[in-house]
Amino acid sequence: MTVTVSASGLTLRYGGTAALDEVTLRLTEGVTGLLGPNGAGKTTLLRVLATAVPPDRGAFSVLGHDPSTTAGRQNVRRALGYLPQNPGFHPDFTAFEFVDYVAILKEMTDRGARHREVRRILDAVDLSEVRGRRIKRLSGGMRQRVALAAALVGDPGFLVLDEPTVGLDPEQRMRFRELIAQAGEGRTVLLSTHQTEDVAMLCHRVIVMAQGRLRFEGTPAELTAQAAGRVWSSAERDPAARAGWRTGLGTFRNVGDPPEGADLLEPTLEDGYLLTLDDASAEVAA
Repeated sequence: MTVTVSASGLTLRYGGTAALDEVTLRLTEGVTGLLGPNGAGKTTLLRVLATAVPPDRGAFSVLGHDPSTTAGRQNVRRALGYLPQNPGFHPDFTAFEFVDYVAILKEMTDRGARHREVRRILDAVDLSEVRGRRIKRLSGGMRQRVALAAALVGDPGFLVLDEPTVGLDPEQRMRFRELIAQAGEGRTVLLSTHQTEDVAMLCHRVIVMAQGRLRFEGTPAELTAQAAGRVWSSAERDPAARAGWRTGLGTFRNVGDPPEGADLLEPTLEDGYLLTLDDASAEVAA
């Protein structure tokens, strides 16, 4: 597949901490999941790719545009849809007014065409019936959909989503997954999340970050395979396991390096993710 977003050697430090440490990646059309613990550098990476903060070192391009120049940075922003972790809303704006305001910032100057686009995107995220309601009177799930609508207005080629399903109930999360899957058709989506099930259900590629570095890049199946032969069941928690918990069946699910003759289980994407993080921690400790 054609590479649409690429980065090489991105480095950014805050004081003595490397938020990004020589990050190199390639993105293509579809949804790529970005996993990592708190403090891994995920939000920093998204902010750099969204041109909200420049890196100390390294380069990247978005849809053929180089943001190191003023013209290139403007072109990236025109092609970008960005949903930050904490969207800033003016509480007295209606849903329509907020998305219309973002459309104006995206240089959509024809009022009639802009309003048609705002109505189209609000309909796409199932908010047409509440488009005249003030944001402060919307539920949390509806506010997240307003934020997604603002990111999608103008049909951006690169969509950056930072924890879009956080705080949503299961029904709202399922609806949001549907919207993200639709958004990934014909455009590049980078989805940062703590929810491994979001990645398993939505993403054709997955990136794992820890301590500001990329620790894995591949398909969800390849991340799951990282745990092949390393998940087993036992009557008690195995003290040699790197992680273990009692299941609803009363047995323990252990992840790590199994003893000889262990009752092996099929791994999940979460197992592969946990072991990737554990291996990264062991590398840093060494």
